[in-house]
Amino acid sequence: MIKNKISETKPHDKNVLINYIVAGIREIKGLDIVDVNISSIKNAICDNFIICHGTSRKHVDAIADSVEQMVWKKTGEKPWHKEGFQNAEWVLLDYVDVVVHIFNDANRKFYNLEGLWADATINHFDPLTESK
Repeated sequence: MIKNKISETKPHDKNVLINYIVAGIREIKGLDIVDVNISSIKNAICDNFIICHGTSRKHVDAIADSVEQMVWKKTGEKPWHKEGFQNAEWVLLDYVDVVVHIFNDANRKFYNLEGLWADATINHFDPLTESK
């Protein structure tokens, strides 16, 4: 089993991690931030999806970089896995319990993760404040 080296020595509080992820998204003005809590769904692959979108490939890439930097700076954690930087239409940052999905607008509408997980608890972050 592969583990994030930092996580072995400094376990994170999931809600603190989510707040830093959201702060990283907001720093670069990511849009329509949503927390899809799937922890109560049997056999879910993680506890939470944090979903947002950007206005262009550069914006999506900048949001992903901001999230990585914010989480690293505040917790010392790096994503266990990441994908999508090549085309920056859908970037995924996997922090094991929390997976971040950063879309462009068209792909967010097409894949509709919020709709696919409609039985989850979905919380929309207020764009003007730091909390749900």
